Amino acid sequence: MFYMLIMNILILAISSIVMILSSLLAKKKIEDREKSSPFECGFDPMNSSRLPFSIQFFLIAIIFLIFDVEIALILPIIMIFKFSNMKMLLLSSIFFIFILLAGLYHEWNQGMLNWTI
Repeated sequence: MFYMLIMNILILAISSIVMILSSLLAKKKIEDREKSSPFECGFDPMNSSRLPFSIQFFLIAIIFLIFDVEIALILPIIMIFKFSNMKMLLLSSIFFIFILLAGLYHEWNQGMLNWTI
């Protein structure tokens, strides 16, 4: 019990020393306004927040989300490759990839992938 008390006091002392040192060493200057401002992708934080933004930035974000979800859904198929019915796995994988290719064709047909607007 005594060793546990000493260990808790030691852990508390070390963590307090580390927190105090980090707060002393990480002081920021007030003149450093650009570095302390939040960074938003493609936006200037010093301007008005009501300015319109580029539609290409929005489309890149949407396409990234689509393909990010695609990868998150395709990767587990590789893991269950040994343990599943091969016909059903192949059929569901082909169906999923067909839906993604149909969506990509629709985006291309609507002109969403043209960046020279």
